[in-house]
Amino acid sequence: MPDIKSQIESLREEIRKHEYQYYVLDDPLIADADYDALMRELISLEQQYPELISPDSPTQRVGGKALEVLQPVRHRIPLLSLDNAFTQADLHDFDRRVKKIYDQAGYMAELKIDGLTIALIYENGILTRAATRGDGTIGEDVTLNVRTIKSIPLKLKQPLPRLEVRGEVYLPKNEFVRLNQEREERGERIFANPRNAAAGSLRQQDPGVTAGRALAAFIYDITYIEGHSVETQQEALAFLLAQGFPVNREASWCEQIEEVYDYCQRFEEMRHTLPYEIDGAVIKLNAFAPRQSLGQTAKSPRWAIAYKFLAEEKETRLLEIEINVGRTGIIAPTAIMEPVILAGTTVGRASLHNFDLIKDKDIRIGDLVLLHKAGDIIPEIIKPVTEKRSGEEIIITPPQNCPACGSQAVRFEGEVALRCENINCPARLKESLIFFASRTAMDIEGMGPALVEQLVERGLVREIADIYSLDAQNLAAIERMGNKSAQNIINAIEASKQRPLHRLLTALGIRHIGAKTARILTREISSMDEFYEVSEQQLLNIPEIGPKMASSLLSFFAESRNRAGLERLKQAGLNMQEENIDGAPQPLAGKTFVLTGALKTMGRQEASEKIEALGGKISSSVSKKTSYLLLGDEPGSKYDKAMQLGIAIINEEEFLHILQQYEQAT
Repeated sequence: MPDIKSQIESLREEIRKHEYQYYVLDDPLIADADYDALMRELISLEQQYPELISPDSPTQRVGGKALEVLQPVRHRIPLLSLDNAFTQADLHDFDRRVKKIYDQAGYMAELKIDGLTIALIYENGILTRAATRGDGTIGEDVTLNVRTIKSIPLKLKQPLPRLEVRGEVYLPKNEFVRLNQEREERGERIFANPRNAAAGSLRQQDPGVTAGRALAAFIYDITYIEGHSVETQQEALAFLLAQGFPVNREASWCEQIEEVYDYCQRFEEMRHTLPYEIDGAVIKLNAFAPRQSLGQTAKSPRWAIAYKFLAEEKETRLLEIEINVGRTGIIAPTAIMEPVILAGTTVGRASLHNFDLIKDKDIRIGDLVLLHKAGDIIPEIIKPVTEKRSGEEIIITPPQNCPACGSQAVRFEGEVALRCENINCPARLKESLIFFASRTAMDIEGMGPALVEQLVERGLVREIADIYSLDAQNLAAIERMGNKSAQNIINAIEASKQRPLHRLLTALGIRHIGAKTARILTREISSMDEFYEVSEQQLLNIPEIGPKMASSLLSFFAESRNRAGLERLKQAGLNMQEENIDGAPQPLAGKTFVLTGALKTMGRQEASEKIEALGGKISSSVSKKTSYLLLGDEPGSKYDKAMQLGIAIINEEEFLHILQQYEQAT
């Protein structure tokens, strides 16, 4: 056991070192695959020796159940806010006040990260509590969520009896853009700025949601310490870095207040080039000893101040609204404005995302509008300048029909987006075709994005059913497409006609109707004709079908263009029936499988269908109800979770043996 214990601790130290190099220093020493291999080895050992699992282990970053409510936490030392400075004169006034008490003042100037303040407590070197600032006296316990932030150490380099620190959790600009794009495609409200996104992510009741967002942090203050002493802010930052905390490297010691002002000016100009959002600089008296003499007001310390950057905002005229249809069918308005230079670039367009936003802000065509860049990246209209209206401005109303194809614009309950449900809409045709041909759907091998792009651009495919009118001669004329490749694709197209109904239903890309739901539906509704006549109540009577799914399905089949497209697919010879599985043996009934990693002998979709054909269920996430985790190459976090829960893990060879055994029996 001592050897195993030392082996586990050695692995943990090595993983912590690589996490520090990657997430704090941004200087990885090994490839991701090698890091994953170390983590898998540690998980395997901890699974064999669960009594050696400790809360500071790198395997324990994500854990715990979703909380019903975040619990209040009282801070040992109140987390005060800062007074603000906006001009050089304000800084000189601050400097004069400090020098009345301490005439040898030197300052640390640090960037003011635009995020959410966090307080961390370490006991004997282990992270035990994380809380938001709240009102400065009482915050909220977000320990489980903070543990998912990989730049924050779970264990310090030095096991101090107690250390309390303060920092800022933020969302990097590129993650802010990615997160908003995903939310917009799902028809959800977007985050106004990275700070709101960070706050919303950190205050989730489910740590799993937080883990899916790439939050980061900078730690900048020691609020309480036992077992060590520091005398200056400069020493404090060096100590924090040595303990494994992420510390912003742009901090600078300034002997005179003029140097502080130069620092502020430099970063006000550079702010748009940084990968995170800042809204100013924080200036702190470097020496700790005189801080007590300087004291504090009810809200702010007298030994520190925040220099706030001016928000870069410009007025410009809104000329018109352009309505576009995105690749997923979302109908979104875009503002066309008189061009203006903003944050170093010329801006003439800004997404308005949805028509609710336009109504809420009361934006009208002809308005003078106030413009800025959200997250220093995305042009955004803050508000109309209503006091400068002439009375000739035009109120913007949502369209009743899709501007690209004329289909009725649909809005689902709980969503802010308008959508076009016509799968053959020219604006979303490429995306519809790519998904239709994918392995999850009709599995037309060879018909990927590059080929779809050319088929649409050349006018060979104007709607999905046109796929089935293609011939080898058409395809062979396409760039980099030989006769043999063309014939292979025609053969794949022909083979797809025999796919069961649930595959076709999946391929239609109906909102909320994925492969699993399609299979559930077609077990109860076995022909396409029946879907035309199904009622909402019939759908809701099917287990696992909820109101959103039912509404989406009914909306899709109510669209005449979709019905016409399906009729053409039927005429092309596609199967419109689900195979009869009544009475078929179900040897895997009651078993739930989760798949992770790439399989060599078959696609994950094919593996899923074989499991379901034998009565098993497929789940996207590992839980205590999981029967087996099917492990492919380069597995992800599901493997880690399965090891922690003691779920049976089978490799591809073992899976094939199970299939062969049961398929022979049936």
